[in-house]
Amino acid sequence: MDIIQSVRWTDDGAGVRIIDQRRLPGELVERDLRSLESLCDAIRTLAVRGAPAIGIAGAMGLVALLPNGTGAREPVLADARQLAATICATRPTAVNLSWALQRVLGRGERTAGDAAALLAAMREEANAILEEDRVMCRRIGEHGISMMRDGMRVLTHCNAGALATGGIGTALAPIYVAVERGWKIEVCVDESRPLLQGSRLTAWELRRAGVPVTVLADGMAASLMRERGVDLCIVGADRIAANGDVANKIGTYGLAIAARHHDVPFVVAAPTSTVDSATATGDEIIIEQRTPDELRCIAGVPTAPIDVDVYNPAFDVTPAPLISAIVTDRGVHRPPYRFESR
Repeated sequence: MDIIQSVRWTDDGAGVRIIDQRRLPGELVERDLRSLESLCDAIRTLAVRGAPAIGIAGAMGLVALLPNGTGAREPVLADARQLAATICATRPTAVNLSWALQRVLGRGERTAGDAAALLAAMREEANAILEEDRVMCRRIGEHGISMMRDGMRVLTHCNAGALATGGIGTALAPIYVAVERGWKIEVCVDESRPLLQGSRLTAWELRRAGVPVTVLADGMAASLMRERGVDLCIVGADRIAANGDVANKIGTYGLAIAARHHDVPFVVAAPTSTVDSATATGDEIIIEQRTPDELRCIAGVPTAPIDVDVYNPAFDVTPAPLISAIVTDRGVHRPPYRFESR
């Protein structure tokens, strides 16, 4: 299988290189992010997206934006804190972004010595976040395959594959591991309106990896379950509350309801870093509201009256009782959900 790498350092190590996911599936374009403006724009406009990948890009970008050199550590730390606050504000729902930024900052704050020592330690921490994400994805795949079998039809929503992480993905990781073992897995993917991450990204990624995939409109999922049958629904997550409520791409909640009605297991796959133990329930999760034009248009072509009111949340919250299991890098968690702290 040819699995894509979505985020890494530039060749000179002075910037972050991403796949511009806004350009897929039409063309594969990589962008180098070397300024605060370009980094924040890439995160805000979904050029880089997916909770783990956003966290990695934010952590690496923070390090890349700090000036090299020697001198006192405190001015560099002050700059780092200000940069981190600006980067974090671009996507408030995805907990991985704030988690990764705070982890890099914390490493710097604990490092003695001058600015050079501080910068070296923060870069080392950003590298560790990237490498740990790769390992995390593999572990999710190995744990999640216990819920699969050869010949399954699997339904997923949005994109929680390699494009969304530093490794082989979260929701797609068990699928990739199954295919590596020679299992035949058929994947169905909701197109994931309004930005079509399912049809544009997941379908592109799976076809590139040689995995059979079928695209359907979001409103067709329930009919698919009834008429053709689905063996498993598996999705990613942008934030998981302490009680197991899950915030994920808008449309996930409706898919979970349909799965429950049709007795289809509904599984969430996400890294432990996505679990927010400080958030008791999904009611406390801030849901990002995005620009109305994302819903009024498709690829710049108007599909609704230009001045019509729009409801466009980026995410919804699926209550824990609708979730059969949550797979993390630490194992398979079942209700009632109790997570260890990070």
